[in-house]
Amino acid sequence: MKTQTLKNALKTSLAASAIILSTIIGSAPKAEAQTVKNIVLVHGAFADGSGYKGVYDILTKKGYNVTVVQNPLTSLKDDVDATNRVIEKQDGPVILVGHSWGGTVITEAGTNPKVKALVYIAAFAPDNGETTLKLVQSLPAAPENGILPPDEKGFVYFSKEKFHAGFAADLSKEVADFMYASQGPIAAQGFVAPITEAAWKTKPSYGIVATEDKAINPDIERNMYKRAGAKVTEIKASHVVFISHPDAVAKVIIDAANNVK
Repeated sequence: MKTQTLKNALKTSLAASAIILSTIIGSAPKAEAQTVKNIVLVHGAFADGSGYKGVYDILTKKGYNVTVVQNPLTSLKDDVDATNRVIEKQDGPVILVGHSWGGTVITEAGTNPKVKALVYIAAFAPDNGETTLKLVQSLPAAPENGILPPDEKGFVYFSKEKFHAGFAADLSKEVADFMYASQGPIAAQGFVAPITEAAWKTKPSYGIVATEDKAINPDIERNMYKRAGAKVTEIKASHVVFISHPDAVAKVIIDAANNVK
């Protein structure tokens, strides 16, 4: 009788302990999924890093450490070097983001060990040995495209007459006029410099197609992203989708940061 009573008491004690443990575990705060907190943004040709202000504001308010590269636009190597200098200053893993020509830059710079994922915003994503010019010429350009031939110094500009319609159609004329006046010309040699090692071959990538893009044929963007195995988001926007739709662009960047393994 005493043995049975002891067994019953032990069972009751174990059951009570199990309930208490379950309650403690259930009420404990769940650890958030680990994310990459460092975001490096790379601009393209005919622009500069200030265009990322809207995206920067959104990301920093959510606790991300955001750094914007200012490309010299004098060669692919120079822009990659500038990007790597910024990457090396980060205190941990990085999500590397590039717009337009900046996509070519992050394709090469993205091999940096700190880079965990790539985000292409209406951007070029060349393969090994491939040039940006080859991709530009892979499909017909829109009539609104205003990329001019190189000038006598070897630099390429976007034309004043086509800048608003061809580059920033979903921004006001006043904003587009200022962007034209402050555009960063790019050395033509950058467009014919081949990629030596495409980072998207070994790292996850995300691609934003600007469906109303007149500077890069949207089908070129789709073709490149498909080849890279990128997770694709399509946004009805002009080439400067990161300025006109910063919330949608920031969402893709956050998705990349939250899904690094």
